[in-house]
Amino acid sequence: MKSLSVKKVVAIGIGAAIFVILDRFASIPTGFPNTNLATTYAFLALFALIYGPVVGFSVGFIGHALNDFMMFGNPWWSWVLCSALFGLVIGFFGKYFKVNQGIFGWKDAVWFNLIQIVTNYVLWAFVAPTLDILIYSEPASKVYVQGLLSGTLDSISVGILGTILIKAYAATRVRKDSLRKE
Repeated sequence: MKSLSVKKVVAIGIGAAIFVILDRFASIPTGFPNTNLATTYAFLALFALIYGPVVGFSVGFIGHALNDFMMFGNPWWSWVLCSALFGLVIGFFGKYFKVNQGIFGWKDAVWFNLIQIVTNYVLWAFVAPTLDILIYSEPASKVYVQGLLSGTLDSISVGILGTILIKAYAATRVRKDSLRKE
């Protein structure tokens, strides 16, 4: 396995710290237990697209685990894993987008949102609740509602805020074809 570059290791550290800060201070409670409108996944999607699946997985895993440990005293591993898998999946698909080259048009935004919506619903509405039942013996009626609500809210958050962040980031990159010799 190729070792991680210093740039990616630093991105993991900074990304995990930002994940914790956003989850602690920029999440809006929904009124349903342990379910918030989170800005963290929009940020995680941006980092995963920029740095790839290993960084996306690591930021999601470390950031969520640290936040759970600080807030509750122990991580809720089923949801930590799903945060990590969200970063992994978005990072994997990042190679099909050219945000680092300054390109993120409306077609890219549509494809990105299709990918993130499917990923959010599979992870939060199916994987996380199923693991909650298997690992923690949680009641199915509670965790599937939590998961469906989380999948919906995260899809909206990533769809709006994530698309804006990615578009803004791409706009800061210089396109290779932007300079012409006179």
